[in-house]
Amino acid sequence: MHEILHGKRLVAFDLDGTLIDSVPDLAAALKRALRGLNLAVPVEEQVREWVGNGAPVLVERALVWAVGQPPEAHLQARAFDAFMQHYGAAPNTLTRLYPGVTKALETLHRAGFTLVLITNKPERFIAPILEHFGVKEWFALCIGGDTLSEKKPSPLPLLHAAAAFGCAPHECLMVGDSRHDIGAGKAAGFATLALPYGYNHGDPIELSHPDVVLPTLDGLIEPTGA
Repeated sequence: MHEILHGKRLVAFDLDGTLIDSVPDLAAALKRALRGLNLAVPVEEQVREWVGNGAPVLVERALVWAVGQPPEAHLQARAFDAFMQHYGAAPNTLTRLYPGVTKALETLHRAGFTLVLITNKPERFIAPILEHFGVKEWFALCIGGDTLSEKKPSPLPLLHAAAAFGCAPHECLMVGDSRHDIGAGKAAGFATLALPYGYNHGDPIELSHPDVVLPTLDGLIEPTGA
């Protein structure tokens, strides 16, 4: 195992941009929602830079781009409802697991680590996605962006997960792809591990100063320097 796991009991994972590349399905749902409102639609690469703060913010960013100003409340509500409907109907059509994810999760689970999922994605979408990829059984707890009163970058979801399993913050590791994950981890007192391939609004994840950066998740289960 990587040395960052020494003394750790709980490993928390982000979902979008860390375990799965969900942007193709998110972009497809967003395009359908905007077309239904007779608005311009973005390309997938634009959506990649908007993901990371939850569905309401994703829709708001798309609307700001499409109409050139912050959207009125009624437009935001219509677009959000349409997006949720379209995404809920097809959350796994184009989404893929990143390399090394299945091996890393299974190995950590078998080694006795408590695995939790902490995402800003609405809770209703989590189980269907994890079940689709056959990894749900390895997570002892899943927290969505609407599960608690606060979401990342707030440390609250991380501290909630640690407390649920009687773990002190220094016994926990946060694994993510964005500054929101790393910021939440640092604020909670967790060690932090970043992956550079996800959604970080176009900025290198190294700028968030995580404790470790690995190219793929299976590096977490390899000895340091292997």
